[in-house]
Amino acid sequence: MEDWSNSSPFKPYPHRTLSSCFITSRLDYCNALLNGLSKTALHPLQTIQNAAARMITRSRRHEHITPILYDLHWLPIHQRITFKILITAFKCIHGMAPSYLSELITPRVPKRALRSKPFTLVPGNTNNKKHYGPTAFSVAAPDLWNELPPGIRMITNFTSFKSHLKTHLFQEHYKDGF
Repeated sequence: MEDWSNSSPFKPYPHRTLSSCFITSRLDYCNALLNGLSKTALHPLQTIQNAAARMITRSRRHEHITPILYDLHWLPIHQRITFKILITAFKCIHGMAPSYLSELITPRVPKRALRSKPFTLVPGNTNNKKHYGPTAFSVAAPDLWNELPPGIRMITNFTSFKSHLKTHLFQEHYKDGF
């Protein structure tokens, strides 16, 4: 990474593209499996993301990272994991995911359709909760889904859901400022 940040022919935009191709794509690969890990366990991945952000913005190590991540509109690792789980849950609910995943979560269908009661998911298999705890997709996805604001849960368009979800997670993480 040092070679890229010191190279003069590159402007910040190509740095962001290179970072996205080589670093953030690796951070996001199968990151839903990292759900439930402690901050200590996720720290090495967060350090890599922070280094990529500093490389893109050509920031120094002593500069606080939160404003840099905010300016890049990047979610921290923990929120990226939540984002991935909720995207997968959306695909399961709307028939865009393989059946082996869709079978893991069950929509709660109200007896009467009310706009005041938006779509929720039934909590997962309690056997999974015993063996795998809240990290199992069948447990984590409904828990995270049901915590979303009703306006986001009611979105049916994938692109719109993805955009609103990222904005929600971003605002939730940075709500206290930096």
